[in-house]
Amino acid sequence: MNQQMNNGDGFIGYEYKEIRTTHDMEGVYADGYPNFGWTLDGHTASILGSSVVSLKFKRDRKIRNKAELSRLQRQFEQGVEEILDLERSKATKAFIAALVVGLIGSAFLAGATFSFIYLEMIPLMVILAVPGFVGWILPYFLYKRMISKRSAKVVPLIEQQYDSIYEVCEKAHGLLA
Repeated sequence: MNQQMNNGDGFIGYEYKEIRTTHDMEGVYADGYPNFGWTLDGHTASILGSSVVSLKFKRDRKIRNKAELSRLQRQFEQGVEEILDLERSKATKAFIAALVVGLIGSAFLAGATFSFIYLEMIPLMVILAVPGFVGWILPYFLYKRMISKRSAKVVPLIEQQYDSIYEVCEKAHGLLA
């Protein structure tokens, strides 16, 4: 039963919220949601090897300033989503570029193999094999370089977004006090 006595006033009804997130963002939610009146009610780790965590929260249905707290909570959630999008953006372009270069390298190696087996043209095979091997080796370095360049641009934006969600949490905490 989810009822408890509050200074002799009677029954307290709770509303519940479950959030599925990654281990990296678990602390942000666990620290942020109490500012909107939520209390952490449970924590469940997902399947072994998965990075997904389930956080369960509850709060009093008759909490003061509920409409304003809900509005601020939506701002908080949008800020966290923006942080997640920025984190994902660090690797997306780098992954695509590395994949394209690797596929081009594979095409050159396929051409080299074809020229050796079917055409028996060893000079053409060598000419095609060199960019093919470069196309297999280069993606690793390209990926690392692009990640570091994108991180340099994105990290300040992520920090700015963290600051804004903490300001929202501070406003919400002020409403609860």
